[in-house]
Amino acid sequence: MARIITKELAVKIAQKLNATVTKSGAHDLAAVFHDGVLVASFGIRRGSEKDKGHDYIPGEIFVGPGFAKQLGQCPKSHQDWVEAMQEKGIIPKPKKEDGPSTEPAEPDATP
Repeated sequence: MARIITKELAVKIAQKLNATVTKSGAHDLAAVFHDGVLVASFGIRRGSEKDKGHDYIPGEIFVGPGFAKQLGQCPKSHQDWVEAMQEKGIIPKPKKEDGPSTEPAEPDATP
């Protein structure tokens, strides 16, 4: 069975998602934050085999294998992933900023 996500792609996905990577046992742990909140995390095996399977990563970052592979290969961007997470309700959608008020300003009450 062909591996979809290799170690090389796993590292690129972590970079694309601006993950904070820390060493933990036999794996590096990639933590993905959005606005200071941990959204996803996944392990990256440190073995020397570059084609070592990391096919669990799509589930850890809440996307399908094709989307995850495209993150590592560049067709998908960090913003594409954020928008996908917003659509799934994992990351809150930004509130629309209020435009200028259409109500007239109250007159100055000073005599």
